[in-house]
Amino acid sequence: MYRPGRIFLSVPQMGGHEKNYVQKAIEDNWVTTSGPNIPGFEHDICQHTNVRHAVALSSGTASLHVALRLLGVGPGDEVLCSTFTAVASANPILYLGASPVFIESESETWNMCPATLRSAIEDRLKQGKKPAAILVVHLYGMPAKLNEIMAVAEEYNIPVLEDAAEALGARYGGHQVGTFGRMGVFSFGGSKIITTSAGGAIITSKPDLAEKAVFLATQAKDPAPHEQHSEMGYNYRISNINAGIGRGQIEVLELRVKQHRDIFNYYRNQLQSIEGVEFLAEPKACFSNRWLSTMLLPEGQKPKAIRQALEEENIETRPLWRPLHKQPLFANNLYFGDRLSERLFNRGLCLPSSSSLQEEELEKVVKHLKKLLEVV
Repeated sequence: MYRPGRIFLSVPQMGGHEKNYVQKAIEDNWVTTSGPNIPGFEHDICQHTNVRHAVALSSGTASLHVALRLLGVGPGDEVLCSTFTAVASANPILYLGASPVFIESESETWNMCPATLRSAIEDRLKQGKKPAAILVVHLYGMPAKLNEIMAVAEEYNIPVLEDAAEALGARYGGHQVGTFGRMGVFSFGGSKIITTSAGGAIITSKPDLAEKAVFLATQAKDPAPHEQHSEMGYNYRISNINAGIGRGQIEVLELRVKQHRDIFNYYRNQLQSIEGVEFLAEPKACFSNRWLSTMLLPEGQKPKAIRQALEEENIETRPLWRPLHKQPLFANNLYFGDRLSERLFNRGLCLPSSSSLQEEELEKVVKHLKKLLEVV
C-alpha cells in the first residue's frame, strides 16, 4: 500500500523517451502483440548484449517456459536448478511436467555450486536418470561461476539455460551473462533494473531456436491462410506498447547499472565496519549490476525483526529468497548441497535499491539500520 514518503525496495524510473515510443504506437494504432516496437526492442537487446537473436515475450517466466521447451524438456524429465532463487525460476519446469532437482549455492557468488552440480549429475546418472538441462540463476545480478559450470555441462553433454532475469547489464569475463548457455532469459518486470511494465526475453546465438520461440509464443500457428495448428503454443508475445517502454528504458541501461552499483557501494561503505555485517564482494571475472543491494546481518540478529522495525519507519526491505528446496511446493523434490542458502536466508536482507533514491533517503536507511544494530 502506498504511503507518502515511503522508501520502496525497487521501483521503476523512466528514462524520458518511453512516452515517445508509446505515443507513436498509439497514434499508429499498433497496440497489440504486433508492431514496430517489438523488433525494435529485440534489436536493442541484441545491441546491448552482443548476441545475434532476441525474442521479447510477456514475462521472464514465459521466457523460461518456452526456452525449456526448446531444450526438449518434457514429462518425467529432471532439470538441475539453482535453489537460491525465486519460484519463477522453477515453476516453468513444472509446467512441462518435469521435476526440478535443486543445487546448492557456493559462498563467493551465492549462485549454483559447480562442485555440487557435478555431484548431483553423477548421482542421477548412477540412478539411470540423465538430467535434461541445467538452469543456472544469476542471483541479484551477480554472475555465477560460468566457466566452471559450463565445463561441467560440456563434460556431461547437458544443455545450459541461464536465468538472467535479475542480471541485465551484468558481465562475466567481460561478456553479458545469458550469452554463455544455449539460451539466456531476462525479465523486465516492474522491479527490475529496466522495465517494460511486464515482459521478458530469450536471447540466443542460434537462429533456429529464436524462430521456434516466436512460433511457440504466437500460438504455434502453422503457415496457412486459415487457423491451423500442429502443436501446442502459447499467447506469450510482448505487446507493442510494452516493447515501446522497453526501448526507452534500454537507452539508459548503463546509467541504471551505475546507479545501482553506487547505491550498493554507499551501503557497503557506511555499514561494513559494523561487526558481523557482510556484503557480497565481486569475485574475479564478475561484474554485478547490483540489481538489489543485499547484506548479511550479524549472527544473532533477526532479519524479520529488523525488517519490521524499518517498516515502522516507512522503509521497505525484503528477506533474501527462501531456498526453493524449503518451499512446501517442492517438499518432495531432490536437493543436493550443504544448506548454505538456508544460512544466508536466516541472516540476509534486501535493502532499498531504486535507481531514483535520493541521498537523504539513503542516509535515512543507514541511520535506522545503525540504530537497530546499536551502532552510535
